[in-house]
Amino acid sequence: MANYSNVKGFTVQTLSSDTATSGVAGGSWSSGGNLNTAKTANTGSGTQTAALDAGGEMGPPSTYHGSEEYDGSSWTEGGNLNNLRAQLAASQAGTQTASIVFLGRTAPAAVAFNEEYNGSAWTELADLNTARRSSPAGVGTSTAALAIGGGNPDPTSAQVESWNGSSWTETTDLNRGRMQSSSHGTQTLALISGGYATPSPAGKTAETEQWNGSAWTEVGDLNTSRYAHKGGGTYTDAIAFAGYTTTQVAITEHYDGTSWTELADLSTARSDPGSAGATGSSAINFGGNAPPYSNLTEEWTAPSVFTKITEGQLYFNSTTNTFKETVLNIATGTWASGGTMNTARTNISGMFAGNKTAGLIFGGRESPPAKVAYTESYDGSSWTEVNDLNTARHYAGGAGTNTAALCIGNSAAPQNVVESWNGSSWTETTEINTGRGYWTCAGTQTDAIAANGYTNTMVNSNELWDGSTWTESGNTNSTADSRISSGNTSAALQAGGYITTSPPTNTTNTEIWNGSSWTEVNNLNQKTRAAQGGGSSTQALACGGSADIPAGLQTPVSSTEYWNGTSWTELNDMGATRTEHGGRGNALNNMVAGGQVSNAASYTGTSEEWAAGLTNKTITAS
Repeated sequence: MANYSNVKGFTVQTLSSDTATSGVAGGSWSSGGNLNTAKTANTGSGTQTAALDAGGEMGPPSTYHGSEEYDGSSWTEGGNLNNLRAQLAASQAGTQTASIVFLGRTAPAAVAFNEEYNGSAWTELADLNTARRSSPAGVGTSTAALAIGGGNPDPTSAQVESWNGSSWTETTDLNRGRMQSSSHGTQTLALISGGYATPSPAGKTAETEQWNGSAWTEVGDLNTSRYAHKGGGTYTDAIAFAGYTTTQVAITEHYDGTSWTELADLSTARSDPGSAGATGSSAINFGGNAPPYSNLTEEWTAPSVFTKITEGQLYFNSTTNTFKETVLNIATGTWASGGTMNTARTNISGMFAGNKTAGLIFGGRESPPAKVAYTESYDGSSWTEVNDLNTARHYAGGAGTNTAALCIGNSAAPQNVVESWNGSSWTETTEINTGRGYWTCAGTQTDAIAANGYTNTMVNSNELWDGSTWTESGNTNSTADSRISSGNTSAALQAGGYITTSPPTNTTNTEIWNGSSWTEVNNLNQKTRAAQGGGSSTQALACGGSADIPAGLQTPVSSTEYWNGTSWTELNDMGATRTEHGGRGNALNNMVAGGQVSNAASYTGTSEEWAAGLTNKTITAS
């Protein structure tokens, strides 16, 4: 007789462990052999099985150490540096038998010394142009290296010098000076993350910069701001670990060329250790301040064979005896850097067609202040200028997609002008009944909703578009402008904004539209205005905007919140603060571009891409 399973059954793969985004995601730390000398502010190069430790402080009063060599299990004393010191940097991609170390501190001065190790002895080479201490970052090899940042002693330095094997040459500065950062990569392809930064706001930072051999570009931030951490790997496969926030931490993060992901922590929290490692899947750290000063070594290893996480994957975990499905999880979403627009500007409108590879930005204000008609399209990596709007404008509303869009209103006369985009050009169409700027708009090119805004005062009127005419409908409960919006004419969401109180202020207010009326629901966690939204009435994002400060000022923020149909939850921040920016997608895939980035009239053309993360969800009967 046939088995029922043979007739109606199906195959489900059986795995002993959950799937992972990469082998690195399944990595962990294990104990290695201890250094012979406990110390901190040391540096290193080489690999997990052939590492070099150099310099470092053994304890007060300032006493310094030479070097040690690691064979994968134990440390052996190496040759002494000619100039014993701490807070120095190394050519991280160098080897145990061919590395240079440079800069640092001898009590209490910063020094410019540069020395090379040949596997047994140190030789003095040409000094750097500028003495620096406070653990500058170093990348490269013994013949092609970079010395990045540091302190002299304060403020922190943005200076970068390049080594060609015989001399140091000053090259392009960092965008922001810092010391005690982690560094990764080579002389021509490098990454630097976190650190203690100045100018204002001074202190620990999560900012990450990438080097292409000629210029530094800001990319995705660390998840945890810190300094006195270390790392290893390349600019697309990097690992950063340890450090100091308000105390020593054991946090480990991996960079995949786009964004940072938290991994398994170190066994022992520490700051300012030495480190070495060729990839994100193989690294080592040693020494550091635990406190007290430590001689501990930990080795990072990630599996080379693993089952890669894939959306929609169904499997049975034989270790936990559970069925699991791999799904997109908005709560684990992260921001990554996108392309830079051709024209930096603020007060712009735009949208993304449900994904990050098809975007449109239009209008806005450039510096010096002037309304523009520029339109740019995005293909997932770069921006292209296309046909302009017929009327230059800023603070306009937007609805639709990158191939079928509406640009609605203006902050200056004529405020009621509407234009339609067909994928190649703009055409004027039926004007809206009440002209205004600072709109809250959502929907499509032929089915849109436009609410609130500013004429000579804030308004609460609401209009619906059917592709040919605008019809006034139920007003919002709040009289406001500069709110985020998402959804369509039958189910829409708006939140935040600037409201008419005395004095006017930002708000957390959130309202839902059901096709005929607006209802107040649970508020945002933070007051904000001029943020960007995206999504539906049951699943949306609120990104960036301006904090609640005195009228006329702007303090851009980087916060991101997620609306699940009932309440707002704070998620990972954007890489940069920005307000009055453009962009709109959905809660799974979103994008922001341009905007104002500081209290001053400082406009940007950069963009950031949001993507929900993948997670393994246990299937239950309920």
